[in-house]
Amino acid sequence: MSKFLCIFILSLTLKLNIMATRSYIGVRNTDASVDYIYCHFDGYPDHNGKILTEHYADMDKVNALMKLGDLSVLGEQIGGKHDFNKRTRGWCLAYGRDRGEMNVSVKTGDYKELINDRNVDYVYIFDGDYWECFDTYDPEMVINLYNSVPTGA
Repeated sequence: MSKFLCIFILSLTLKLNIMATRSYIGVRNTDASVDYIYCHFDGYPDHNGKILTEHYADMDKVNALMKLGDLSVLGEQIGGKHDFNKRTRGWCLAYGRDRGEMNVSVKTGDYKELINDRNVDYVYIFDGDYWECFDTYDPEMVINLYNSVPTGA
């Protein structure tokens, strides 16, 4: 195998290992707007969807999660402040709390615009009782997080 081909394959491998599956996590308001935060890593339904349905199934826990603001990683627990570069396994890793970033608090957006926003891959919306998941590349399909079978919107 040529030296060039080895370097090319290595660069592809490294790139694939650092890619993110971005998501928004939000709460539907009575006026149909959504208060939401950004989550950079592991936004796919088998990870963030599973964590949200299993660990953030009531409004108090969802509100606590939203207060963290934008996340690098969603954890099973809110956790406490810790070094951003030495993540505590199972805890949320928050840009504001753990890295001191500004302008990372909850934002409010239009429901339809949010689920069609291609800056993220998935959008999770809590309505007070259950989580909905939307793939922004097919926002007409609601992904059923409770048994992983997609259903029409």
